[in-house]
Amino acid sequence: MSSEICRASATSRREGKRVRIKRFYKENKMVRTEISLFMKNAPGELGKLTTLFGSAGINIDALTIQDASAYVQQLFKARGKSLKRIASAASYNSMRKDSVEFALIRLLVGDTDKAVDLLSKNDYIFDIMPVIALELENNPGELAKITTKFGEEGININYVYGSVSSPDEKCLFVFCPEDIEQAAKIFD
Repeated sequence: MSSEICRASATSRREGKRVRIKRFYKENKMVRTEISLFMKNAPGELGKLTTLFGSAGINIDALTIQDASAYVQQLFKARGKSLKRIASAASYNSMRKDSVEFALIRLLVGDTDKAVDLLSKNDYIFDIMPVIALELENNPGELAKITTKFGEEGININYVYGSVSSPDEKCLFVFCPEDIEQAAKIFD
């Protein structure tokens, strides 16, 4: 299959996913579309990405960056489970060595459609998925209340990240639950 056909197929799948997330987001204001992308882990690469967004007038509301080796490790373990086998240490170490050359970036932006189009045009490797974005009071115990609600409903949180600009401002926390629809219901 040619790379153009693969790229067109991936774009078409992403467009369908974007429509489903958009429809769900209209009904649930705390559900936002997160963009996850792999980027070369080298000086200046984050600057290029943020300059690209800034030049296009796209605001970044939340951002987290991690060494892609942890992400690759999760994928590798999941693959090993699904195949009912244990991968060799040499295989894992080879993947881990290769993955430190890349970073996994997750972000929420003010204009997701515009950002997705921009990333596509600039050949970034990325995916989109719905997440729960909540503004919390910047007080001790606020995060505990929210995470306790997830637990009481039996919803696992795959990852979370957050930020606050000052002690007087609200915090923005982004949660990626295993069941987005069930999680959205508990915050209606």
